[in-house]
Amino acid sequence: MPTKKYIFVTGGVASSLGKGIISASLAKLLQARGFSVTIQKLDPYINVDPGTLNPYEHGECYVTNDGAETDLDLGHYERFINLPTTQDNNITTGSVYQSVINKERKGDYLGKTVQVIPHITDEIKRRIKVLGTKHNFDFIITEIGGTVGDIESQPYLEAIRQLKWELGSENAIVIHLTLVPFLGASGELKTKPTQHSVKLLLENGIQPDILVMRTEKPLNTDIRKKVALFCNVDISSVIESIDASTIYEVPLMMKKERLDVITLKKLRMPEGKEADLAHWKKFVDKVKNPLKKTRIALVGKYVELPDSYISISESIVHAGAVNDCKVSVTNIHSENINESNVEQLLGDFSGIIVAPGFGSRGVEGKIAAVRFARQNNIPFFGICLGLQCAVIEFARSVLKMTGANSREMDRRTPYPVIDLMEEQKGVIDKGGTMRLGAYDCTIDEKSRVYEIYKKKNIRERHRHRYEFNNQYLDEYEKAGMKASGMNPETGLVEIMEIPDHKWFIGVQFHPEYQSTVLKPHPLFVDFIKSVLTIKKEDN
Repeated sequence: MPTKKYIFVTGGVASSLGKGIISASLAKLLQARGFSVTIQKLDPYINVDPGTLNPYEHGECYVTNDGAETDLDLGHYERFINLPTTQDNNITTGSVYQSVINKERKGDYLGKTVQVIPHITDEIKRRIKVLGTKHNFDFIITEIGGTVGDIESQPYLEAIRQLKWELGSENAIVIHLTLVPFLGASGELKTKPTQHSVKLLLENGIQPDILVMRTEKPLNTDIRKKVALFCNVDISSVIESIDASTIYEVPLMMKKERLDVITLKKLRMPEGKEADLAHWKKFVDKVKNPLKKTRIALVGKYVELPDSYISISESIVHAGAVNDCKVSVTNIHSENINESNVEQLLGDFSGIIVAPGFGSRGVEGKIAAVRFARQNNIPFFGICLGLQCAVIEFARSVLKMTGANSREMDRRTPYPVIDLMEEQKGVIDKGGTMRLGAYDCTIDEKSRVYEIYKKKNIRERHRHRYEFNNQYLDEYEKAGMKASGMNPETGLVEIMEIPDHKWFIGVQFHPEYQSTVLKPHPLFVDFIKSVLTIKKEDN
């Protein structure tokens, strides 16, 4: 019997039903039973990775420790199972075709005609199994992006059809997530979309083993029986996934529906120990029943799409739970902020986060937000471009460097306090060429961030091309802005803080990428703790 068990998660009827959350929830349940689990995402777009995609197109680009720019679902995976993912956990159509074409150019196919079947599907299967060969996991859960019926998803469906046949039904199963819409006019839940979705899956040669049905109303026994009959699955394998107030309830709901038990039975695996979700339940209870509340502003360039800053949003949820607090976040578009209206827009908030981003659009609004937070002693947290805006604002307002800027925004600035990293100056290609992944940072022991981290050496994930220009560092520190964290090898500034401020910290890295339910990030936790000391009306 193979040591690896494969679980494929497909979707139908509509996108954004939550395949990633269902995958992560099942992984959490199996992990809680003592099994080792990982999750990977197959993305059908032709981009090699989401690194060059506008956040409006695909939401946040998530970065792993090994420097891979990946789909945002990998963030959900890590937040749920508290384990790092890698490049191998995200596969795109672009990377698959790029690999196959490179092999063809080198003559690896010995002159044969290169086709979708078997060459593309073989490459997909190879990448699915890479996780199993590199690491000793009991279960590999693979989420297929998009929905059944999409042209882009066809090679992936064919690949998992082949894999399921090759591995055998006891080693590979398919979980299909569908929507059961409620029609208010008739007061009925309709199963026909699910039936059609499963029919499409069957046309691809795949019989689902388990059906997970997203619904806003409870599924009664008659509906489950009907779906089981028409979709050729056991009634015990028809799982209800009702709308939840928070994504973190889903593992508890799936445990109640016995999704983990049914999965283990299908794969002929022992149930192991009972899934202990006591810590998880405690966390969910804190999220749903906070003792305190506060309001913060998230100033960003892509706020129209909440997924653009999903890791920051979830990090705030984690930190809020630690502080027994409900944190209401208001997204404010930085293009709408200027010196004349900044107090009107930000004056009612107890804390301000200036979010990451690229390019000059909306940057002056971010700088105005930084100035308002600094001058009014409001807790401020700058992330990546947020740090850079804080540096620019300090140069202009405190150091009196008129026209100070980043060379990204103004190549002719007289004071390039933020400059292109030396190793980036010859880079032409944009994909995968930034400073990416985890890097070491040494923290000054006489700093606020040292009190927060409670250790001198940390390692955080990065995604940027521009850095603080060290030739100005002495002037900053003499004026009261301190470099409290630096890369030990390059001397690049990683953290800036103002010690005399209530809470003013900017980081060049992305702490949100490492915050999980079990290990909330200390910077977010301390930021919310500081925010709670600021009393505003209606908080």
